[in-house]
Amino acid sequence: MKVLHVIPSLSPKDGGPSFAMPLIAAGLQRAGVSVDVATTTADEEGPFTIGDLEKSVTRDGVNYFYFERQSEFYKVSIPFSRWLAARIRNYDLVHIHALFSYTSFVAARLAAKYSVPYVVRPLGVLNRWGMQNRRRLLKKLSFRFIEQRVLRKAAAIHYTSQQERIEAEETGIKTRSALIPLGIDSAPFRELTKPERFYSKFPEARGREIILYLSRLDPKKGLDLLLRAFAELRAGWSAATERRHPILIIAGDGDAQFVSGLRSLAEVLGIGPDLIWTGFIGGEDKLSAMASASMYVLPSRSENFGIALVEAMAAGLPCVLTDEIGIAIDAREYDAGLVAPCEVGPLANAMRRLIDDPELRTRLSHNARRLVDDRFSAEAMSGSLIKLYDQVIANQFKEADAAVIAPIDANVHRAGVVKAK
Repeated sequence: MKVLHVIPSLSPKDGGPSFAMPLIAAGLQRAGVSVDVATTTADEEGPFTIGDLEKSVTRDGVNYFYFERQSEFYKVSIPFSRWLAARIRNYDLVHIHALFSYTSFVAARLAAKYSVPYVVRPLGVLNRWGMQNRRRLLKKLSFRFIEQRVLRKAAAIHYTSQQERIEAEETGIKTRSALIPLGIDSAPFRELTKPERFYSKFPEARGREIILYLSRLDPKKGLDLLLRAFAELRAGWSAATERRHPILIIAGDGDAQFVSGLRSLAEVLGIGPDLIWTGFIGGEDKLSAMASASMYVLPSRSENFGIALVEAMAAGLPCVLTDEIGIAIDAREYDAGLVAPCEVGPLANAMRRLIDDPELRTRLSHNARRLVDDRFSAEAMSGSLIKLYDQVIANQFKEADAAVIAPIDANVHRAGVVKAK
């Protein structure tokens, strides 16, 4: 089986999808699928300079093809179109990641033209928050004239959580869907880099209870709520206690104007002395930050899955998350994190509970790792995707009695096919 994955960008600044794509591709490759990935890039993002683009680089047995963008908006790439038109018939299936993107539209159009079946993973862009708060009018028009057609002609839609599927279907989508959670390689998170590496770069964090946010800085992530919740937590810190104030670490990067607004809010709230902005961190620095943290917080207003959260769980961090995150239902079921409404007060209370209750932290840490092992392993994800691909290629997924796609691990009971209503 030869599969092409198409994604608009693999830049770290674009968050979770850029980290999930290599995990998906490598997992499939290890399971015996021949995998290529096609994407677009700006000069500073990819492994080649602009003059060298339309070449490939191989990582973990996967060929990655990078194509120059002519526009950052919609990530238009004419070289990508030419390349795909000449080669799409070489693939048994195309897996498209994202909507409202030039690469998604072109890949779907060419796949339909040459009768190559394709699967679409929306990346959460059909969630309520995204449809209402991100270029609302433009999205409404684009969805009506472009995305609906892309989705109607897809062999299946790949959702990563039940919540994502529910919210996407509110738009009127009727295409059959496969519910397959993302999986991660948890090995790096079992043996974390020593905290000293992080403390050497941020010595003011040494000896403090560390509340860690590590993800992209974006309006949907609820960072304004987190800053206000931390201010409330800090204000309520008992004057009688001899413990030092907790410290909040904001690890990530985003739009410069948005980040500037967050920094201004932090100053207005008066939490500057107990707040560290690290910028983007990865690799050993990321693992060391996790090792130093007392908890991880993801206050998102909308999250179709939450791969950064799963990584934190794999590292054994007690987690606070909102009920707007796709895997909140899993966290509740496994008692693997404190799930709070997307509001300042509940977030502050959840963080306070974790600081004050070491036994609770220990229990959540244990259960979080168990949840990741049971439901979010790379092996389970790859097995479920291969079964979906086999059904689609054999033209069996269209049948009204399409069978449930059973995951490798029987405990991963939510990785299955859901028929359209």
